[in-house]
Amino acid sequence: MTPRLTHPASSLPVSRRAPVMRMGRDGGAPDHREVPEETPVALVHDGSTTAVMMATPSDLEDFALGFSLTEGIVADAREIESLEVVETELGVEVRMWLSRPRSETLAGRRRYLAGPTGCGLCGIDSLGEAMRASPKAAEGLRISPAEIAAALEALPERQTLGAATRAVHAAGWWALSGDFACLREDVGRHNALDKLVGALAAAKTPRPDGALFLTSRISVEMVQKAAVLGAQVLVAVSAPTALAIRTAEQAAITLVGVARRDGFEVFTRPDRIS
Repeated sequence: MTPRLTHPASSLPVSRRAPVMRMGRDGGAPDHREVPEETPVALVHDGSTTAVMMATPSDLEDFALGFSLTEGIVADAREIESLEVVETELGVEVRMWLSRPRSETLAGRRRYLAGPTGCGLCGIDSLGEAMRASPKAAEGLRISPAEIAAALEALPERQTLGAATRAVHAAGWWALSGDFACLREDVGRHNALDKLVGALAAAKTPRPDGALFLTSRISVEMVQKAAVLGAQVLVAVSAPTALAIRTAEQAAITLVGVARRDGFEVFTRPDRIS
């Protein structure tokens, strides 16, 4: 069961054409470039703002659900009884109403969060919470270097906003059947991953066996969100931080970084790479 939507999705544009002056050795010439929009998005639970994020105004239902899951506000999509997207002059509010047990739990830990584009540990109010233990990944998945290369080759084709703007991140779920089952984009790497988590949680069909692919660097909170998603394998085009590696080890996640079509580096659990 997914949240009951009480308002249509955001109608805001996700990009616009901006005038530029293209400069080269022979001088300059006026031109245009597609640039992504960046909009304040308030995530509101039970009438109180939980977080204000700068985000691409698309797939906001997925974003709100995914953020609620990865930040531990809810443990299951069914705990969000309704979800409403409301556009205002200043930005967008995504209003969610929680089931009673979860609502009471949230009221006990209520806090206000604010995060800029690409922010990290949103809403963390203690060192213990920042370093909370991540769920351990399941066992049994095997993925080959050829499958990772195929996913990396297919990734740019699925990044429609990225291809147009060269200014957004993507998070995609690669199914071992040979294609991306789902992919989301955003100006913020955390937002893109939260959108993917929300989309997969809201899907009416079970998530296929596969791996998580990111176009960004691997920081600790990206590993923590991947653990909530239940990813056994996380592949990214950039390198991880030392803390991200330690967190992936604790969560039993296979961490693959510096991934290119012709090779990659495996930092943890190489036994899943067949």
